[in-house]
Amino acid sequence: MSEKPFQFKQFIIHQDKTAMKVGTDGVLLGAWAEIKLDVFSILDIGAGTGLIALIMAQRSNAEVIDAVELNDDAYEQTVNNFELSDWGDRLFCYHASLQEFTNEIDDTYDLIISNPPFYTSTYKDLPEDRAMARHSESLSYSDLLSGTAKLLSEIGSCAFIIPYTEEENFIEIAKSNKLFINRITRVKGTNEALIKRSLLQFSFVEKPILTNELVIEIERHLYTNDYKKLVQDFYIKM
Repeated sequence: MSEKPFQFKQFIIHQDKTAMKVGTDGVLLGAWAEIKLDVFSILDIGAGTGLIALIMAQRSNAEVIDAVELNDDAYEQTVNNFELSDWGDRLFCYHASLQEFTNEIDDTYDLIISNPPFYTSTYKDLPEDRAMARHSESLSYSDLLSGTAKLLSEIGSCAFIIPYTEEENFIEIAKSNKLFINRITRVKGTNEALIKRSLLQFSFVEKPILTNELVIEIERHLYTNDYKKLVQDFYIKM
């Protein structure tokens, strides 16, 4: 994958130091997550390059936008990308594991967002740092959701993107932490393709679940109107 900086409409992502490059998942989650108008504080768990936190800064007036990142190189990359943006005064990255962060922070957040690590069949073929970033053993769903429940304000919500095959399990683990599913969007590459990802948003309030489907492409590089509408504020060529 490219080491070159990735230019978005309102910010740039340098990605030469970190194993995790700009990808569709992060942009999808950042664009899709519902943000309340009065949101004060946002937390991005597993910053990577800072992409999702930067999208949150573009989309919201939140005064506090924090990120937490364990990997040394990814932490440095995130800090650099924050400093280069127009929103550096609202963005801050902590260099810690989620477990360490949860134990040290007393504040809560109105929105918590994460593109968590997950297992891929190519895991053994990946460099160690990229493999760690994509493998759920480095941050289990149980740890992610229990940490999220502790850090989330009573009126807050949390949003994630995960493999569709993990959706049912993830929702059950969330429920055991008193987080109830409110929104689900299932993502397919094309109409004929299998569902690949699930976009999920939870809160402490149980209510009717809004469920829909998103198809990204009609054919190669010909994007659906739904996808273009979702991401057009970020991609330059959209």
